[in-house]
Amino acid sequence: MTTTVEPTTEDLETQVGAFAERVMMATIGSFELATVELGMRLGLYAAMADGPVTPPELATRTGIDARYAREWLEQQATSGFVKVDAEAVRGDADTRIFSLPDAHKVCLLDPDSLACVAPLATFAVAGPPVVSELVDVYRTGGGISFGGYGADIRHAQAAANRPQFANLLATEWLSAMPDVVARLREPGAQVADVGCGCGWSSIALARGFDSVTVDGFDLDEPSIAEARTNAQDAGVAERVRFETRDAAGAAPGRYDLVCCFEALHDMAHPVEVLAAMRAMAAPGGTVFVVDERAADALTANDPDPIQRLFYTCSVLHCLPVGRSQEHSAATGTVMRTATLERYAVEAGYTSVEVLPIEHDMFRFYRLRV
Repeated sequence: MTTTVEPTTEDLETQVGAFAERVMMATIGSFELATVELGMRLGLYAAMADGPVTPPELATRTGIDARYAREWLEQQATSGFVKVDAEAVRGDADTRIFSLPDAHKVCLLDPDSLACVAPLATFAVAGPPVVSELVDVYRTGGGISFGGYGADIRHAQAAANRPQFANLLATEWLSAMPDVVARLREPGAQVADVGCGCGWSSIALARGFDSVTVDGFDLDEPSIAEARTNAQDAGVAERVRFETRDAAGAAPGRYDLVCCFEALHDMAHPVEVLAAMRAMAAPGGTVFVVDERAADALTANDPDPIQRLFYTCSVLHCLPVGRSQEHSAATGTVMRTATLERYAVEAGYTSVEVLPIEHDMFRFYRLRV
C-alpha cells in the first residue's frame, strides 16, 4: 500500500511562489528579447559600436525619434545590456551617456562568432504570431510548413547555425573522420548537403576544402534563393550549387560525402530521406548526419536547459513542420539516438556510429552504407 503525503499550507505557498516567480522571470526575459530584436532591426547596437552615445546622439545616428531612443537606452541599462558611462547633467536625462560593452558587441554584432546570440531574439519575436495557427493544428493533427513560419524564422535559423558551420564544420567536426577529410582533399571531390537551408553549411565546406564542389538541396524556395546570394557574397558560387528539389531525385552514387545538418528531425519522411542519401553516396562514400543532442530518455524538471530548449522548439516549430506532409513520421526536435538508429536500419544502413565530438547542442552520426 502506498501513501501520499499532502504538502502543508506553508509548503504549498512556497511552491506557488517559486513557480509564479519562474513564470514571471521567463516573461521578463521574453520581453527583454523583444527589445534586443528591436535594437537589432533599428541598427541601435550597430550605432553604439561606433562609441558612447546620449539619447539624442543615438537618435541622430539611427534616424529614430529621440524620446524613443532615451526610453530604449534606459531599459537596456536597467537590464544590464548597455552601460551608463556618465549620469545626467543637472537632471537632464538626454545628457546621460551610454555605451555597449565590448563583450556584448561580440554577442550581438558578430554573425560568425560562436557567442552570437542575436538570432535567439529573432526566434522569440517571430514565434508568437503563429500561435493561433498552432492552436488549429494541435486540434486537427495537421502541420505548418517551414515556409509557413515566415522569413523571420528562416533568417533566425540560418543565423543561429552560421557560426557553428563557419568555425567548426570543416575543422573539428570532420576531423573526427580522417578518411573523409583525406577524400575531400582529393581533386574532384563532391559533397551533397541535404536540407541545406540558406547554405551556410555548404559554404563552410567549400571554404574548408579548396577543390570540393557542393550541391545543396532544399524544398524551401526562399531558402535556396538566399543560399545562392550567400554563396555569391562568400566568393564560392562557382563551386557551390543550390537546387529547390527533393534529394531523392539527386544523382545516385555520385558523392564522396552526403550530409544533413540539423534538418532530419524536421522532415516528414526521415527514413526515405536517409535511403536517398545512402543511394547518393559513391562507393566508399560517407553519410554524415548532425542533429540535436537529445537526451536518451525523458526527465521531468530536467536540469539540462538544452533539453528544455529542444522540447519548446519541438512544441512550437519542429513537430508542426514535420507534420505538414501526409504520412509523417512525426519525429520532432527530440530525436533520440535510438530513434535515429531505427530510421537508419529501416533505410538500409549496416551501422550507425556516434562520433566522439563534444558539443552542447548537437550529436554527430556517421552512417555506414
